[in-house]
Formats: sequence, C-alpha cells, structure tokens
Amino acid sequence: MQVSLDKGAVPSPSLGFAVVSLGVFDGVHLGHQAILKANVDAARRRGAVPTVVTFAAHPKAVLLGRGPRTLTTLAHRLELFERAGIEHAVALPFDEALRDTPARVFVEEFLVKSLEAKHFVLGFDSQFGADRGGNAQLLRDLGHSTEVVPKVEVDLRAVSSTAIREAVELGDLAMAARMLGRRVSVLGEVVPGAQLGRKLGFPTANLDLHHELHPPVGVYACLAHVLRAGSASDVAETRKAVCNVGFRPTVDGSPPVAPIVEAHLLDFEGDLYGERLELEFVAALRGEQKFEGLDALKDQIARDVADARECLRAEVEVPA
Repeated sequence: MQVSLDKGAVPSPSLGFAVVSLGVFDGVHLGHQAILKANVDAARRRGAVPTVVTFAAHPKAVLLGRGPRTLTTLAHRLELFERAGIEHAVALPFDEALRDTPARVFVEEFLVKSLEAKHFVLGFDSQFGADRGGNAQLLRDLGHSTEVVPKVEVDLRAVSSTAIREAVELGDLAMAARMLGRRVSVLGEVVPGAQLGRKLGFPTANLDLHHELHPPVGVYACLAHVLRAGSASDVAETRKAVCNVGFRPTVDGSPPVAPIVEAHLLDFEGDLYGERLELEFVAALRGEQKFEGLDALKDQIARDVADARECLRAEVEVPA
C-alpha cells in the first residue's frame, strides 16, 4: 500500500484514477469496513486505485482543542486499511488551514486534481471541509459519481467509534468486538521495561501504544501477533499470551503516570525489542490487585498463565 503523509507527498505522476473514501476511520469498525469493501469493489470494477483520505490526528484536537483517545493510532489504521485491500492511503495533518478550506475547493483542487478521483464512496453521515459543508450531495452537484454506504447497526444501535470507545473503557469487550467485527486489539512497539517479569520467571514484552485506547486495568488472556517488518497483512507468528494492563501496585517505588501494557508470551523464547506487536484481547481474567510481596505476585502470575492457557485452549498459534 502506498502511504502519503500530506498533500504534497501524493505521488506524481499519479498512481492512476482513484476511488476515494474520506474519514477518520478510528477503529476501522463494521461501518468503516462496509465503506472500505464498497470502495475496493468499485475500484476493481473501474480499474481504479482504492484510496482512503484520512487524518494523522483526530480533527477534534483542532476543532475542539482536545481530541479523544483513539481506538487505533494512525499506524494501526494503516495496517487495517491495507488488510481491507486499500492500495493508497493519504494521511493529512488536520491543521487550521485544512479546517478552513471550503469543501468545494478541497474536492476540486485535491481530491479530483491531485488524486484523480473518478468515484467517491462515503458513509451515510460523511461531512468534510470548512463548517462541514461537504457531503455526498455536494459531490453529486459538482458532477461526481458518488455512492453512499448505509449505516450499520448492532442491537438497533448505529455502530460508531464513540460507542466502541465507551465499551472499551467500560471493559465490555464483547460489545466492542461485535461493533468492530473483530476482537478489541492494540498495536504497539516493544520497548525496554524494568525486566521485573524476567526476574520472576515470566518475561514480558512492554508495549508503547502511542496513546491508543486500551481496556481497563486488569489481567487478560490474549493472542499476540508479531507483525512481519514492512508488511501489514503478514503475521510473522502468533502466540498465546497473558497481558497485564496496570500500575504494578506490588512493585516498590512511584507508580507510573499511566497504565503499563505488558504481555507474557506463553512458551516463547527470544528478543522482541523493536518489533510491532498486536495484542488481541480474548477474555478478562481478573482485576489488578496488590500482593504482599514478589513471591505472592509470582504465584499469582503462574495461576494467571494457567487460566490463560485454559481460556485460549481452542485458539490457534502460528509459531515462527
């Protein structure tokens, strides 16, 4: 997948005629997936390039002064776009200049002139441009072929990033998964930690999630997907894992400012530093708790590992 990180980085000459969808696509949930599928299908019929225009950061950070914690960082969204068949993703920095660009100008000067858009696929509530003046009707008024994908509902409720964020924050992984069309997951880079887990006999991979939203503090049974370098859809290996999201209350010293996300990959030996790891949350095992000492913590981790093995018995691993 070709990735362009601003308007000036769009390949020239063009990659070819484009079918374009616009939006934040936070979470790439069932509604987003319906848009992406319609985009890819339309592009194949037309011999065009399936293209998504998204934003590097959430527009609310500029519009309201503060953006929400995202379900998926830009890196995670790009991974999911590629898995959906998108061939060109443009991630625009949402700044004051873009905020103030009239929708008509944005369409004609960028989407049509730069991207060579020949067809548009939008969500039912898609709006863009200054004062949210752009929509499907504007595109049609300008003479552009436009397709609108209807809303997707779960339990008579429209699937939305806001609803999924609420579910994840409340720990309702089942509802979030139903709206996402897949289990809740986080994507991060493995970074060095305090190596306490190694000392206890349960080495962990500490993840830098770059502010991606995660489930509440607690211990979870997970699948850990190690992504192959340079590929979004190729998983190098998948391991069963037990994950802790929390503040390490048993460990002496000042607690971290934010919860730490760390995963112990079962029956794994090796160095994962610098690797991209996607953690797929299968089930919650217990809440976070403080123990009398490291020996008690070690005993509990052993029980957590046993519980995770039982919970993940039917899951498939893909060793390297």
